[in-house]
Amino acid sequence: MTEVNLQDWVGRQERVTEFISPAHAKKIAFSVNAPVPAEGEPLPLLWHWAFFVDPLRLNELGDDGHPARGGFLPPADNRNRMWAGGRLNFVNRLVIGQLAERITTIKSVVEKEGRTGKLLFVTLEHVYEQAGQVCVIEEQDIVYREPSPPKLVGDEAVPKAEWSQEIQPDAVMLFRYSAVTFNGHRIHYDYPYANSVEGYPGLVVHGPLIATKVLQTFTEAHPEKVVSQFSFRGVRPLISPEPFKVEGQLLDSNRAELWAQQGGTFAQKAQVQFK
Repeated sequence: MTEVNLQDWVGRQERVTEFISPAHAKKIAFSVNAPVPAEGEPLPLLWHWAFFVDPLRLNELGDDGHPARGGFLPPADNRNRMWAGGRLNFVNRLVIGQLAERITTIKSVVEKEGRTGKLLFVTLEHVYEQAGQVCVIEEQDIVYREPSPPKLVGDEAVPKAEWSQEIQPDAVMLFRYSAVTFNGHRIHYDYPYANSVEGYPGLVVHGPLIATKVLQTFTEAHPEKVVSQFSFRGVRPLISPEPFKVEGQLLDSNRAELWAQQGGTFAQKAQVQFK
């Protein structure tokens, strides 16, 4: 059998064109408990994750509900997939009611040895364009880990928050977010799979959903701020239906530290830069 060279995937590109539909934006708003934006208005930050989905047929999916390994993304044996974090530059705002395009490039594929086994790190670059201009430049970190018990307890205390909102991630919220993002990963809606196959005690809250609520809460607390950069990193999973809090504090005149926490310890860390 020919050995796979994972570096062959570096540099691969794909393009997805999407109409930023007002009807779909309404569905997102109802999924994240936010005001409904109108056609012609800017798409709220991070809602682009619910667009630019290149769907696959059911027979093209793996057992976990994700696209089968070895297509656009490199093969990763039977490892579990996680969206570990990312970095975003907001150059211009995507506008609802217009066509846009996402150009995705595989920037790097790196194998590492972690405490629980081998880890495969894949970094994607997404460039979102609309009306001839770049709107968002994003790097996304995907990690494939060998099956192992997930870390469920935090060990780093959060600082004092200047603003805070409690989120109740029930099964309906998770199902709706899976639906609007066309995310088939079964850990978010299929309890028997999440528990018996990937070892979670309940349904897992989506990392992008947590990040969306973290940034949404910041913009609601500081509506005068214009966000230019956002980065986030998952620390540990959050399990439905246990409530968690999204919080933050200002660091200086153009930076803030944001986080999601449960029981006083970090579940996700983030930073935002603004004008």
